[in-house]
Amino acid sequence: MAASAGHLRPGRYLALFALIVIVLYALVFLTGNHKPTPKLGIDLQGGTRVTLTARTPDGGQPTRESLNQARQIIERRVNGIGVGGTEVLLDGNNVVITVPGEQGDQAKNLGKTAKLGFRKVVANATQPVVPPQPTNPPPATGTPTSGTPKPGAPSSSAPAATSSAPPSSPAAGGGGAAAAPAQQQSTTPAPPSSSATPPPSSQAPAPSDGSVDAETAKEIQAAKAVRQDPKLIGADGQANQELVAKAMASLTCSPNAKDPLEGNDDPKLPLVACGDHDTYKYLLEPEFLPGTEIADATSGYDQQRGQWAVNLSFKAEGTKIWADFTSKNVSQQAQAAFVLDTQVVSAPAIQAAILDGNTQITGKFTQTEAKDLSDILKYGSLPLSFASSDATTVSATLGLASLQAGLIAGGIGLLVVFVYCLFYYRLLGVLTILSLALSGALVFAVLVLLGRWIGYTLDLAGIAGLIIAIGITADSFVIYFERLKDEIREGRTFRSAVPRGWVRARRTILASDGVSFLAAAILYVIAVGDVQGFAFTLGMSTVLDLVVVYLVTHPLVAMVSTSKNAFLSNPRHLGLGAVQQLGSQRKKSTSVGRANVKEA
Repeated sequence: MAASAGHLRPGRYLALFALIVIVLYALVFLTGNHKPTPKLGIDLQGGTRVTLTARTPDGGQPTRESLNQARQIIERRVNGIGVGGTEVLLDGNNVVITVPGEQGDQAKNLGKTAKLGFRKVVANATQPVVPPQPTNPPPATGTPTSGTPKPGAPSSSAPAATSSAPPSSPAAGGGGAAAAPAQQQSTTPAPPSSSATPPPSSQAPAPSDGSVDAETAKEIQAAKAVRQDPKLIGADGQANQELVAKAMASLTCSPNAKDPLEGNDDPKLPLVACGDHDTYKYLLEPEFLPGTEIADATSGYDQQRGQWAVNLSFKAEGTKIWADFTSKNVSQQAQAAFVLDTQVVSAPAIQAAILDGNTQITGKFTQTEAKDLSDILKYGSLPLSFASSDATTVSATLGLASLQAGLIAGGIGLLVVFVYCLFYYRLLGVLTILSLALSGALVFAVLVLLGRWIGYTLDLAGIAGLIIAIGITADSFVIYFERLKDEIREGRTFRSAVPRGWVRARRTILASDGVSFLAAAILYVIAVGDVQGFAFTLGMSTVLDLVVVYLVTHPLVAMVSTSKNAFLSNPRHLGLGAVQQLGSQRKKSTSVGRANVKEA
């Protein structure tokens, strides 16, 4: 038998709800930035979202470990350059970087592989087929430039290792080591490229669905077969002229050409690569010093040479390898190529042994390019190469307009629910409006705190979930009130109908909200991107709906049912007048029927 309304003690339930609200808002105003503002996504406040798709040389699926390592390195890069509010998330085989506000330009360089290695130059040749573009030179972090100058151009240099200047123009060394002029051309020049046709790899789009593009994998393997052929360099260390000519002919050096080997070259094999703003093509020996041996990297302005440079310091093992290499090759005036993501950034000639583990990369950098390159090298190279499959920028004005549109949509939805409840349920409709308002206050506080504690950002999809949740919350009230009507139709009074109706209605409410929450949870697990935001707010609002129904709506209805105020307890004012008359008629008919049976 259902308990009576008098056994409920609604004051305790309302006091518990009030305590929950007080605690939540105390946390809102006493923690974090003390401001009651939720964290907004870029579609509401403006910003940039960059999606990077992982690529593997063999076209296979990248391991989860590699993806997590890449995400952590990108996060360290973000923290190192001080971009506030940025999020780095995994989405399948994609890494999604979200930068709010006006700092989005920096995000586009955060996904560079930054695979740095040091290789000895065997030969180089001027690239005559595709002249260098004078405008929009490639940035240092994505398409690095060589330190080997054009004829008559000033040299780029490392401390004690300078790139070519005329023999009559000695250049001073840096980093405490002496430097001397270097030869401009290699001692074994390779035949120049004779093909103006870009390789197919330059036209291959990056996969955008999180999967590894099989066509891209084929292009990587095809490029490796030609440009990393082990036979490019003979056992005597000399270039195979025929194979080198073929490899250089297959390579197009221009700012707009996409290199399939970018970040995917094998350090154990020789390499044919571009450099010096795509002016030179280089034949390089296998890597003798990996970039992982870099201990620190900083950028600065070289006053002596009048250009921005990146200063490197090596770890203990790297210092030893670099010292051995420079000591053995100083007499040969050999060049050491600094190869970043399969392109030569600088190729200075070795003029003196460098024993202290400090060196310098120069490549006609701007201040920003030098700073970006040093930051990327400082925090390590990515274990995978990535292709930028999507970059979306939303202006702050458009974001504000989207937020206003979302608020207007939510306001219209609430207004429609309010009008319907007042028209159909009258005073019970007022209780519905009050419950919805308290539910909104609860949801808002939770959103603010989740933004601070777990970095949850509210976006347009999340607002859509909140708007739909208004209907779910109102549906719980409708189920309860309609069950009350069913009890009154059976001839019960409003006071006795409340506890019986609640016992039966709450089962339906639990089942309905359980199904909604389960659907939201499944959608959150299997979905990606914005759809997850929609599922999250929908599921969260469904849970909070139960809190409001149990701690607010039912206790308030119980209080009204036991009220001695004639206005509040009048069924007509509660939208229950018609069903009460119907219940009275049924009760009277039942009584008459029983009397007739008794007389018979």
